[in-house]
Amino acid sequence: MSRPQIPVTVLTGFLGAGKTTLLNRILSEPHGHRIAVIENEFGEIGIDNALLKRRSDEQVLVMNNGCICCTVRDDLVRILGELAAKRAAGELDFERVLIETTGLADPAPVAQTFFVDPGVAEHYALDAVITVVDAVHGMAQLDAHHEAQDQVGFADRILLSKTDLVSAEQQEELSTRLHEINIRAPIIPVHFGKTDLAQILDIDAFSLDIAEALEPEFLHHFHHHHHDDDVQSFSIRLSEPLSPIRFRLGLGSLIDKYSAQLLRYKGVVHLAGYEQRVILQGVHMLMALNLAEPWLPDGPRESVLVFIGERLPEAEFRAVIDAAVLRTDAESDASFDAAMKIIDELPF
Repeated sequence: MSRPQIPVTVLTGFLGAGKTTLLNRILSEPHGHRIAVIENEFGEIGIDNALLKRRSDEQVLVMNNGCICCTVRDDLVRILGELAAKRAAGELDFERVLIETTGLADPAPVAQTFFVDPGVAEHYALDAVITVVDAVHGMAQLDAHHEAQDQVGFADRILLSKTDLVSAEQQEELSTRLHEINIRAPIIPVHFGKTDLAQILDIDAFSLDIAEALEPEFLHHFHHHHHDDDVQSFSIRLSEPLSPIRFRLGLGSLIDKYSAQLLRYKGVVHLAGYEQRVILQGVHMLMALNLAEPWLPDGPRESVLVFIGERLPEAEFRAVIDAAVLRTDAESDASFDAAMKIIDELPF
């Protein structure tokens, strides 16, 4: 007898909504599930994989430099096929798949893959599309980006993140709008990804009838999704340690100047004097730098940053971050005024 189909959960949501935070929650929860994770990142360098806290028995595969709903969808079909083959051969042991899309993905083409590709449809069953919405920036994102509307409209569950940063009235206003876009999806507040996994896994919520009602040609035409040309990404990789003061001042100046255009920025930062990795997470003006696990004693220490936004001046970002590099061991980072002078003298 053939094995039952493998349930798949698609985790989507706009840039910075909290998808990786939720994924970390799922991977660290002692739920007993064996999960294979497929991550898709918009930029050429993947960061989210480095941000995940996971057990050694979990399979995490990364698809970057393209969006899962368009340019790298063939890679999704290939990876799903390889996972199914290795599972059948006993080389991998997992019972479900979780796919984290980029923040710019349209979930409809991703969902379509599970019905129009025979090889995928044979082995996998789409269980649900889970959409995370940022309570702070969600209203503006819905106004400005059709991808955010598509993600909400196609959701089987809507998880509302960062509700502690908005008023009850703001949360109610956003919830009302989300309900108007998608009347059928429950809206569940989450705090740092903490939610009952019974609301996410094995909920058998995806309905082909509803999908075809939303997209009448869902099964008949291969969807092609194109992103706005104004939204681009670039990455910065540096092997030298960064001055904590100069990095914070420089990054702060970029955020002050370009916050409206900065849709998402994240990274792993090597700050001088810190034996731990520093994790950067940000959306518009909302930015956090947090200490993570220590650097490996014999491993490389480097900073890898990714910026996603609208019409961002890449050269200026590179110059400001580069100005934070400590070129020699003797170079001092003690003077705030000296750090400000370096930032102020940049030709931007």
